[in-house]
Amino acid sequence: MGQSAASRFAEHALATRFSDLPAAAIERAKVFVLDSLGVGIAGSSVEGSEELLKAAANWNASAESSPAVPVWGRAMPVSAPAAVFMNAWQMHNQEYDCLHEGAVVHAMASVLPTALAAAELAGGASGTELIIAVAVGVDIAAGLGLASRSGFRFFRPATAGGFGATAAAARLLRLDQAALQRAFAWQLAQASGTMQAHVEGSPILPVQVALNARAALQSCLLAKLPFAAADAVFEGDYGYLRLFEGEFALEPVLKGLGRDWRIAEFSHKPFPAGRATHGGIEGVMALQKQHGFAASEVAAVEVAAPPLIVRLVGRPPRAGMGASYARLCLAYAVARTLLNGKIDLLDFRGTALADPATHELARRVTLISDGNPDPNALSPQRVTVRLHDGTEHRWSCPTMLANPARRLTHEQHLAKFRRCLDFAARPLGRDTSALLIETVDRLESLDDVCVLGALTADGRM
Repeated sequence: MGQSAASRFAEHALATRFSDLPAAAIERAKVFVLDSLGVGIAGSSVEGSEELLKAAANWNASAESSPAVPVWGRAMPVSAPAAVFMNAWQMHNQEYDCLHEGAVVHAMASVLPTALAAAELAGGASGTELIIAVAVGVDIAAGLGLASRSGFRFFRPATAGGFGATAAAARLLRLDQAALQRAFAWQLAQASGTMQAHVEGSPILPVQVALNARAALQSCLLAKLPFAAADAVFEGDYGYLRLFEGEFALEPVLKGLGRDWRIAEFSHKPFPAGRATHGGIEGVMALQKQHGFAASEVAAVEVAAPPLIVRLVGRPPRAGMGASYARLCLAYAVARTLLNGKIDLLDFRGTALADPATHELARRVTLISDGNPDPNALSPQRVTVRLHDGTEHRWSCPTMLANPARRLTHEQHLAKFRRCLDFAARPLGRDTSALLIETVDRLESLDDVCVLGALTADGRM
């Protein structure tokens, strides 16, 4: 019998050296560490955050998680499991966090909060170790998504992300290979989260990411116990892939470990809504800029996209919808873009959600399937805008903006980061933005990455 997938993943996670990483992987890791910190800080002020923080702060800390760990954008540190939970939730609660499009996995939402908490528990970790932990954790989380040949049944960003977070934390907690394999088995025992919250637009959706991220830290701590672990965690008859995904092809992913660095394949989220809305948003933005029409001139908008797009964001706008529903409603996102020429975090807060003009315009937006046979495809997409005078304008894209083939510029990346910091629940110091940018830019030279947590919480190193 050959090596199990858990063994091969564990070997990759623990044996990788900084010198093994290509320059592109290092550079992209730093880009998405900064982006993730910004998005997580902005998520600290989302509705419901105060209540969730109070609940998480009441969880008992184990002896091994006694160090108080910062919650990004807040003044109050909490136990390590609670911090992982809150920071992961904050990263995904606005649908603004980066992802691997081919895998359809928002791996950084699980990997980075868990890795930074593990660094705190370990008494510190260097910047190079954090970069490696992020890279290998993303490889595993995205690899599990890429292995799937089936459409979503469970919420893959949460379930696959949890295994990547387990690998990242294990590396920083200095587990050996046998312990990491046990940790994967513990993670399988805790993996959870279905697509029902997504279908209903429930704010519990990002909580599923948070629960799996917290479980990842717990899995690493439990792995120190002398429990026998399941071996075929990923490929077994009741292992992760067969049970959670259905059809899968894992061997190509395993063969690519150490060669295909998935962090270099990640996409930004340029707009604060579900990634599946981004083709429609960019299309109407581009057409409006090119042709100069006003929202009042629009008779209809049609977006043609792969079936997954329709499944994820084809829901109708409805009265009384909350922000979580609106972020996954293409018609709402397109209408707000047409009215304002852009879309912002504020479009999913306060009175914007009930704006009558937005809802009236959203009813003119139609999303149709283009029949793409790939169940995980997000593109290509086509947008047609028909005006009241009969004029039609068309736009199409083979890949969405901020895909690796169409990356954001450095300044666009930083502009998003700076805007996110405006939404911290606890206002940060005026120099915080510059300090975080400068610190992450020299991440590989940092002696201890715990300074990042301090900066995200109070703006001081």
